[in-house]
Amino acid sequence: MSIAQQKPRTRVRAPELTGREWLNTGGREVQLGELRGKVVLLDFWTFCCINCLHVIDELRPLEEEFGDELVVVGVHSPKFEHEADPDALAAAVERYAVRHPVLDDPELSTWRNYAVKAWPTLAVIDPEGYLVHVAAGEGHVEALRSVIGEIVAEHDEKGTLHRGDGPYVPPRTAATTLRFPAKAVSGPGTILVADSANHSLVEFAEDGETVLRRIGSGARGRADGEAQDASFAEPSGLAVLPKDVAAAAGYDLVVADTANHLLRGVRLADGAVTTIAGTGQQWRDGEDGGPALDIPLTSPWDVAWWEPAGGVVIAMAGNHTLGLFDPTGGKLRRLAGTTVEGLRDGAAPEAFFAQPSGLADGGERLWLADSETSALRWIEPDGDGFAVRTAVGRGLFDFGHADGPADGALFQHPLGVAALPDGSVAVCDTYNGAVRRYDPASDEVSTLATHLAEPSGATLVDGELVVVASAAHKLERPVPPGVSDRLIEGASQQVTRPATDVAPGSVELAVVFTPPPGSKLDERYGPSTRLEITASPAELLVEGAGTGTDLTRRLVLADDVEHGVLHVVAQAASCTDDPGVEHPTCHLTRQDWGVPVRVGGSGPDRLPLIMGGMDAGS
Repeated sequence: MSIAQQKPRTRVRAPELTGREWLNTGGREVQLGELRGKVVLLDFWTFCCINCLHVIDELRPLEEEFGDELVVVGVHSPKFEHEADPDALAAAVERYAVRHPVLDDPELSTWRNYAVKAWPTLAVIDPEGYLVHVAAGEGHVEALRSVIGEIVAEHDEKGTLHRGDGPYVPPRTAATTLRFPAKAVSGPGTILVADSANHSLVEFAEDGETVLRRIGSGARGRADGEAQDASFAEPSGLAVLPKDVAAAAGYDLVVADTANHLLRGVRLADGAVTTIAGTGQQWRDGEDGGPALDIPLTSPWDVAWWEPAGGVVIAMAGNHTLGLFDPTGGKLRRLAGTTVEGLRDGAAPEAFFAQPSGLADGGERLWLADSETSALRWIEPDGDGFAVRTAVGRGLFDFGHADGPADGALFQHPLGVAALPDGSVAVCDTYNGAVRRYDPASDEVSTLATHLAEPSGATLVDGELVVVASAAHKLERPVPPGVSDRLIEGASQQVTRPATDVAPGSVELAVVFTPPPGSKLDERYGPSTRLEITASPAELLVEGAGTGTDLTRRLVLADDVEHGVLHVVAQAASCTDDPGVEHPTCHLTRQDWGVPVRVGGSGPDRLPLIMGGMDAGS
């Protein structure tokens, strides 16, 4: 257990909120001073980050429960260049139904003022303007409920709590047939599209414009039933099953129902929808194999039938893994990945992924868009198992738009892939607004089309590439027959997030975690905490890599590796501290950090990472 866990709450005056502009306020700037009397919850997020999207959903019940006392402010601090575009941010705020003010912080000025080190990070400010609680990652709802409840009671008694409406002003939204569609698949004479923000599926004729039917009521939900009554929550990936498998399973189409953390089956004859995998609860830890309806999923983003694996592969963006679902046996297991976010090839069980978001069946290879590493990767049979390889991509913090030999090519947060008839792969290079092409024969990357609005998926219709232009709310055919690809010189870019300076040699890494008020660490069945540390490159860590139960670890950093990334995964189990309760309420808090570090003589010899609580040393 870290000594930092025992530190009392520190009263620190909250810095002012500074940025480029405000959204969801009717165009008005908001000063922290005018929010005095309210509990203010800052949510530091970026719209590429799946954990950040989870937190937006987690905060919704708190916003409703404390509607008169709490003001949530989203502070958008971008990772990728595209996320610094104000129009792209405005689209993301609508796409993910953010119902609170958002500060656009493209220069990360407020991020720096609050000493934030990870997306997402939550900071609570009391009605007198003091920063009283910080937590990184997701899964903090119960802790926040306790903290906010205590603050409300304290300041209600002091007379410093002011109830009433906050500064939120709902934006106007346009009505379009599709709203932020995600993926598409072709069927006999039709194109099926996941209409994400309309929480439904749309079946078009092959022209991509004539609507044949809509599957789903359009209301956000998780109801099974007939086409007009069923509901989804931000559906994304779609996979058509082979006919013999579909006949045995009783449905033809598998849908990644992303925000519901479910897989749904659709019988195309009548549009009936059933739940086929997932519990509806988000995976935090524990079992990853067994009856599919008993296994929690976490933001399944895409699905693809892949014959070498004998099932539907799931791009599990929420925990950086690939799952495998057997439609006829009703079983689900992990196929690849460890849940550590990063880029590491090799045997499937030891590979690292970073929000896998797009899949395409290429025969012996299953192609994969690994969005947070801006990478194109594949998985293939290897002996008795499978292996993961990388065609294009360098790591978590390198991206750009550059063509040419694959080892120098760059993407920017790609979300979709499609296998082309000639054996090459089309990549929906989402944040570059482009469709790119990787040719395995020449090991080179080129550009097929540009000036697309966040292309997120693609499918072939009679040999022609049909692209889901998500932010344009439509399907496009940007590569007419006979148009060849071209080379773009492009440039390399890196995340603007500042690297953390650390001293070479011995460094103490301390994960700070304070159980929620009224709770204690759950040590009934052994250690309640777990810490896993790896590095990219691996040579960065001379000592300290591996897994243990102490939240403080002595690391020894190489003095001949100037830059790198520390991959840190921490979790802590806590339960309500009431001896009179036979079955206490328990929660598992989990967070992973990819911490870019710069090793230098002037760096500190202590690196605190706040998972929950406050740390005077941070």
